[in-house]
Amino acid sequence: MNTPLALLALCLAAGPAAQPSASELFHELRWRSIGPYRGGRTKAATGVPGRPGLFYVGAVNGGVFRTDDYGRTWTPIFDDQPTGSIGALAVAPSNPDVIYVGSGEGLQRPDLSTGDGIYKSADGGRTWRHLGLRDAQQIPQIAVDPRDANRLFVAALGHPYGPNEQRGIFRSLDGGETFEKVLYKDPDTGAADVVVDPSDPRTVYAALWEARQAPWENGEFQGPGSGLYKSTDGGSTWRQIGNGLPTFERDGLGRIGIGIAPSNPRRLFATVSTKRDGMLYRSDDAGETWSRATDDERAVERADDFAEVKVHPRNPDVVFTASVVTWKSTDGGRTFAALRGAPGGDDYHRIWIDPANPEVMLLAGDQGAAVTVNGGRTWSSWYNQPTAQMFHVTADDAFPYRVCGGQQESGSACVSSRGPDGEITFRDWRPVGVEEYGYAAPDPRDPEIVYGGKLTRYDRRTGQAQDVSPVAAKRTGYRTVRTQPVLFSPLDPGTLYFASNTLWKTADGGRRWTTMSPDLTRKSWEVPANVGKYRGSDAAKPSQRGVIYAVAPSPLERGTIWAGTDDGLIHLTRDGGKSWRDVTPPDLQPWAKVSVLEAGHFDPLTAYAAINTLRLDDLRPHVLRTHDGGKSWEHVVAGLPAGGIVNVVREDPARKGLLYAGTEQTVYASFDDGDHWQPLRLNLPATSIRDLIVKGDDLAIATHGRGFWILDDLSPLRQVSDGLLREGAHLFRPQTATRVRWNLNTDTPLPPDEPAGENPPDGAILHYWLGAPAEVTVEILDASGRTVRSFSSRDEAPAPGDEGNVPHWWIRPVRVPPGTAGLHRFVWDLHWPAPPVEDAGYPIAAVPGNTPKEPRGPWVLPGKYAVRLTAGGETLTQPLTVAMDPRIRTPAAGLQQQFALSMRVADALRADHDALVALRALRRRLEGRAPELQAKLAALEGSEEKDAWRGRGERPPTLVRSSARLSDLLHKAQSADVAPTPALAEAAESSIAETTQLVSRWKQLETEGTARPQ
Repeated sequence: MNTPLALLALCLAAGPAAQPSASELFHELRWRSIGPYRGGRTKAATGVPGRPGLFYVGAVNGGVFRTDDYGRTWTPIFDDQPTGSIGALAVAPSNPDVIYVGSGEGLQRPDLSTGDGIYKSADGGRTWRHLGLRDAQQIPQIAVDPRDANRLFVAALGHPYGPNEQRGIFRSLDGGETFEKVLYKDPDTGAADVVVDPSDPRTVYAALWEARQAPWENGEFQGPGSGLYKSTDGGSTWRQIGNGLPTFERDGLGRIGIGIAPSNPRRLFATVSTKRDGMLYRSDDAGETWSRATDDERAVERADDFAEVKVHPRNPDVVFTASVVTWKSTDGGRTFAALRGAPGGDDYHRIWIDPANPEVMLLAGDQGAAVTVNGGRTWSSWYNQPTAQMFHVTADDAFPYRVCGGQQESGSACVSSRGPDGEITFRDWRPVGVEEYGYAAPDPRDPEIVYGGKLTRYDRRTGQAQDVSPVAAKRTGYRTVRTQPVLFSPLDPGTLYFASNTLWKTADGGRRWTTMSPDLTRKSWEVPANVGKYRGSDAAKPSQRGVIYAVAPSPLERGTIWAGTDDGLIHLTRDGGKSWRDVTPPDLQPWAKVSVLEAGHFDPLTAYAAINTLRLDDLRPHVLRTHDGGKSWEHVVAGLPAGGIVNVVREDPARKGLLYAGTEQTVYASFDDGDHWQPLRLNLPATSIRDLIVKGDDLAIATHGRGFWILDDLSPLRQVSDGLLREGAHLFRPQTATRVRWNLNTDTPLPPDEPAGENPPDGAILHYWLGAPAEVTVEILDASGRTVRSFSSRDEAPAPGDEGNVPHWWIRPVRVPPGTAGLHRFVWDLHWPAPPVEDAGYPIAAVPGNTPKEPRGPWVLPGKYAVRLTAGGETLTQPLTVAMDPRIRTPAAGLQQQFALSMRVADALRADHDALVALRALRRRLEGRAPELQAKLAALEGSEEKDAWRGRGERPPTLVRSSARLSDLLHKAQSADVAPTPALAEAAESSIAETTQLVSRWKQLETEGTARPQ
């Protein structure tokens, strides 16, 4: 069956052509980042010696960022690459333009994303090339020879959930063109760290780590392969060192982190994780013998998570460790004081110290990156990095709607989908009292109430969060993991569901809970094959430990609810929980996580399931579909890439068969119920898509590394069809356009480099399709058929840089409709044409700092309109509804009064302008003649009296001053969605009458001038 996308490809080419992606077909659609601008887990970080202020960081699922102003602003430089999961990066000391990036988080934790190898830039991050090591999956460290940018060592940790061969230490002598495995133990042991002696690059230290995650959450395996190794011949041969360090047999040795004192390379420090705790060790003989440096266990708390130790470049007694807090010692590691953070706080992964100026440091942690230039007394903000790791996404019913979810390590956030100042700033989002992991569920009856976590009720009005969990059940048999479903019924807004290992519901805001299901998880199971050598260990012993991980109430049928578990089961009830039926597909293995379930929007027996098999060491995509209530399931993944684990699948509620899927890399769309998938990445950076929802006409996504994003207006995706794409031109029916104004206040605007999310397009979003290049005209007609606006592809395009969101005291131009082949998006700003205005030095908008420009015309009234497209000899029309901002309470009569007065002022401005143009033409024609008439014309024009409007005395009225007054009155009349005040109406009537008299006076002079000989 030909899909619409395949047919569109045929329209684009005369002959056979490869089917383009949805990103190519719908290229003018654009994702926009809305934040929150609050940094997320960042594990890779480095500065650049000799280039002050320049730093690079790698977020674990947000790509690579660059700053050249000490962390004031951060710019993404890796967004066009196929992965955003970053575990390591290194700048070559001998050539700072050479940057190596290792993908995959390089951690052992239940919440991670894998990568696809190592990347290199030879031009400071402008372009990138993939080098290799694709199956390493996790690269926690890269070390580059300080004298040779082509000689590097890569620590490959390997698969987090299974054995593999691409583990250990790899060396390249040719800048990554080829790699040689130089240190390897077995397929269960990877490398966690590697460092090169800065005084002798032939000396290299490496830490191997035998650890793996279990297929169930919070399960892990350790083995005897961990250890510290040293090479003195440039990595060709290695020997294990560590006399005095803990052992696996005695202490449960785990991860080791290595630090060398640059001023005394024989002094080493090592963070060491053991079964009991983390410890810091010190060696003063180049690693041959070790002793415990401190009894302060806080300095290396959770050493399996962080394992970072750095030594001051000039003083070997000054030592820093990155842990829950960043700690500093000035006595060789014996005692420590907190440098940044607080216990239970920030969780740091990387420290970089400027060798030329050690007062300058860079920290990277679970809250993002921060820079100090004064040794830690003050730090740059991490509230300027769009790297938030969101778990799920919901939206409330406020206007503008707010997008909500839990953020890894940072609590929660509800972010407005539109900011009143033309962008989404720190003023437009806030935490909502929800635990950092998982869901935030706004109350559909009251958007100021948000439920979430496990489980709280947050009231935005008071800022208070109340525990409303079913606490009594926690005594026995109650299980949860970090992410548990919290959601409202789509048919009964008073019913809230919460899942543990059983399903719960409340009808009174969490005061009382009732169970709706038995324990729906597996009671017994076969240990998955990827557990491998750890299969017989106590940690792998089967027990009932799963939870309900996905819940999907039907939007069509009361009592129909789907439930999926993280241990690989799917159940269905059709009687509100009285009975449940196991509808698990036969091939769904134990611990294949049912990540998200979607109940059908057109058929109560339809459901879709996103199955995440990362924990089974399987990176393939899995989407299941049923149309018979789970009696049979189909695997529908054609077009999804082999490494694209699917976290979420949703059905568009407005078009049957239109599905959206979020994978570990990007978003996909299917127009045929999942039979075929196309990427919908567009401008989206590669990042893990953990959840997505259709909110009205928009698609909102939760990324686990780049915050929330929104794709505005799904009209083209919903309306595209086979027949449509065969047409020479097509005008899509537009969504309702809402009249929303910016906040034109007199506050000092935020600095242009202040981080902010993007607003949606302002106005009516119009989409049209051209099968071939054509001259295009777009017209807006009111209900009577009168032309409100007309735009042509022949019009002059705005100057580069004039388009898009600009500070709110500027006037934004309207784009010219393109006439090239393909799909186009054009935005009408919901205004009548702007009347011409005589500047005369008068600030049009009366806002400090305003650049005088032509103002907008009056807002159109809410109501029915039509859009008319003329292209290639065809004329197409679609209805358009303009709605009022629902927050506005002005009656229709008041808006009509405002509109009528504004249009009369605008008409007077045009009449004034026309008179000025003709008057000046006459003055030029009479130049040097008729001095008496010239004097009368000059007095009527008034251009020599530009300051007269300032009230410096009475002056006779002039056309120039009249234009300035009318412009000011139009601005005031249109400044708010209210009826004009009597004083304003009186002033406008007076100015209109004055302008009428001036124009009449001009007509008399024009007659006198015309009578003179040419």
